[in-house]
Amino acid sequence: MRGRVFFSGLILAVLVLFTVSLVIGPAQIGPMESLRSLIAGDGGPLTLVMREIRLPRALLALLVGGSLGLAGAAMQGYLRNPLADPGLIGVSGSAALGAVLAIQTGFAAGFALGLPLAALAGALAGVFVVLALAGPRGTSLTLILAGIAISSLTGALISLVLNLSPNPFAANEIVFWMMGSLADRSMTHVWIALPFALLGAVLLASLRRGLDALTLGEDSAAAMGIGLSRLRLTLVFGTACVIGASTAVAGSIGFVGLVVPHILRRWVDARPGRLLGASALGGAAMVLAADIAVRIVVPSKDLKLGVLTALVGAPLFLHMIYRTRREGL
Repeated sequence: MRGRVFFSGLILAVLVLFTVSLVIGPAQIGPMESLRSLIAGDGGPLTLVMREIRLPRALLALLVGGSLGLAGAAMQGYLRNPLADPGLIGVSGSAALGAVLAIQTGFAAGFALGLPLAALAGALAGVFVVLALAGPRGTSLTLILAGIAISSLTGALISLVLNLSPNPFAANEIVFWMMGSLADRSMTHVWIALPFALLGAVLLASLRRGLDALTLGEDSAAAMGIGLSRLRLTLVFGTACVIGASTAVAGSIGFVGLVVPHILRRWVDARPGRLLGASALGGAAMVLAADIAVRIVVPSKDLKLGVLTALVGAPLFLHMIYRTRREGL
């Protein structure tokens, strides 16, 4: 009963925040008029604003937040570490490197979809490199070390591109893109990210039984018939799909995959399988709320979504660490 109420509350929160995201904007238009124009529009300016600006932004907030939360819960369940982050295997860094190269070379400017496609290509390339370094039978520690190596390398390469960039406008665009934002996105971005996000969500959702079994240890999970190599491969590709898709369309948005599963774990009795769905809903709610706040707090400035999630997520996470330490004393 408690679980049903909890999940119903999360679903309700996501629906309310999604609706609020649709009706919030710089144009002084009433909520009912905005929704009416969205559902039964006449092709006028308001219908165009609702269907081409606000709807894609709300859908991407839902998609990106759900993807980050789901990947964070899966990674923490696999590593049995509440401090694990979905970017730990280097996917977000390699996706960011692909996008940065697209901006620097002018590919993003010459081709409308060049930036998200380059980011997706970078994410996939990063995954294959991580798997090659970790090996087919490598342990979770080997996977982490390979991911850290790729993250460090991609971070260094991004810094090198910024350092050597002869074009200050390209460097400025790279910096702002890496802050993360959902502004100026279209339905095209939704259709680019959706197939990869759905594929990744299906792959990660299939890990529920394996993640629950891993709470007893790898030996016990193997004795229960869980294929650890297959589970790891599914985890890596699933995480690559959802994180690559999110980074491709929204840039770098941190702390969602780290904080949300940590907050919701106690409400699902610390069961990794149940935490997957809860974190997907919680991540969607967090990004929707943050994107609404971006438009309300400083409406005249282009406050970046990734900046806000970091400003809120980092102190919140530090507070949770402090509280956990006090409870352990």
